[in-house]
Amino acid sequence: MSCDFTRTALHGYLDGELDATGAAEFERHLESCRECTTALGAEESLRSSLQRSGLYESAPVGLRKKIRAGLDAATAPPGAIRIPAWRWLAVAASILLVASVFWFAWLRPARDSAASAPFTAAEIIDAHVRSLQPGHLTDVASTDNHTVKPWFDGKLAFVPPVKDFADEGFSLVGGRLDVLGGQNVAALVYSRRKHFINVFVLPTREPDTPIHPPGLRQGYQWRHWRRQGMEYCAVSDVSDSDLYELAQLLYQ
Repeated sequence: MSCDFTRTALHGYLDGELDATGAAEFERHLESCRECTTALGAEESLRSSLQRSGLYESAPVGLRKKIRAGLDAATAPPGAIRIPAWRWLAVAASILLVASVFWFAWLRPARDSAASAPFTAAEIIDAHVRSLQPGHLTDVASTDNHTVKPWFDGKLAFVPPVKDFADEGFSLVGGRLDVLGGQNVAALVYSRRKHFINVFVLPTREPDTPIHPPGLRQGYQWRHWRRQGMEYCAVSDVSDSDLYELAQLLYQ
C-alpha cells in the first residue's frame, strides 16, 4: 500500500476510533483515492464474512467439566490431589481438535468455490476489464429484460434468465456474448452508483450451490454460485455488500 491514509487511518475509521474531524477527513479522501476505497471494501468484506461464518461454537459439556476440574486442581492448596500431566495434554488436544474442525469448515467453502468454477479468477477479471473499454460493454443495450433475453436466443445454446432490479438499485444495462474457460457465455450488465457489474451465465449439470464467499484480486471482487441449471459469476469493483445483494436478488 502506497497511500499513507491506508496505513494510518483506514483501520481506525473502520473500527469507529477516529474523532468526527478525522472521520470526515478520511471520507473526503475516499472520494479521490481508489486505493483506500478498495482496501476499505476488502476489510469490510472480510469483517462481514467472519460475522456470517458462525465460527463461535460452545464447547461440549464434557470438555467444559474437564477444563473446570483442571482449573480447580491448579488452584488447590498444597497437599491436594494433583491431576496427572497426561490429563492436561488430553484436554489441550481436545481443544485443538475442536478448533481445527471449525477452522477447516470455515475455509472449505472458499477452496471449493475456486476449485469448482469452470474458469479462473484471471479470466473473470480480464473479461470484466475488457468490457469496460469503449464499445465493448454491451452487444444489446436495453433496460428492458424482454428485449435483452430474446436477443440471446439463437446466439447461444441456452437462453439465460434476465431480470431488471432497478427498484433495488441495480439497473439492467444490457447484455453481450463473451468467452470464459473456452466456453461461450452470456454476460448480463448491471449498473450500481456509476459502477458496472458483469454477471456471467452459462449452463451447468452440477447441483445448486449457495453463493460462495467473495474473491478479491486487483481491486475487483467476484461472487460465484449455481442455481437451477445455470452457473453464475458476478464481478465488479463495487463493495462486496453491493455485489452480494445483487447475487441474492439473482439467486431468488
